[in-house]
Amino acid sequence: MSLFGAERIGCPEVLASLVFIIEDAIDQVERPDDIRNHITDCPHCSRQLEHERMTHAFLVDALRRSCTEKAPASLYESIHNQLVGAAANTEVVTTFSMTEISIEIDEFGNVEHREIQIEQTHIQHINVDGDLPGNDGQRGGRL
Repeated sequence: MSLFGAERIGCPEVLASLVFIIEDAIDQVERPDDIRNHITDCPHCSRQLEHERMTHAFLVDALRRSCTEKAPASLYESIHNQLVGAAANTEVVTTFSMTEISIEIDEFGNVEHREIQIEQTHIQHINVDGDLPGNDGQRGGRL
């Protein structure tokens, strides 16, 4: 809990939103300001964001050098219409799973083995705006 009673956003939610930050679409996720603040305060998420940005830049650069053909405008429009049509049902589901194993040996040599499975599922609904690539709503900016 924060000082004002609101629940603090955790690393799993922030990490699930990295692609939106990289694509400059952070305002399309829930609690964008909390995500920005978390990244500012959390060294792990900040490093992960920088890693993802570098990977994204590397891939974009490689694609630009190898793909010289331009897609027809009708393809952009078709993809855009499909995305906008699916906007009402668009969600990102992220599942995290962790297994914790502990082994204890007492003074008599008896071995006790415990295994705990922890799972968390995060569902994030996405709002799609009406921007097409090459329009004023360019993507790929910074946080």
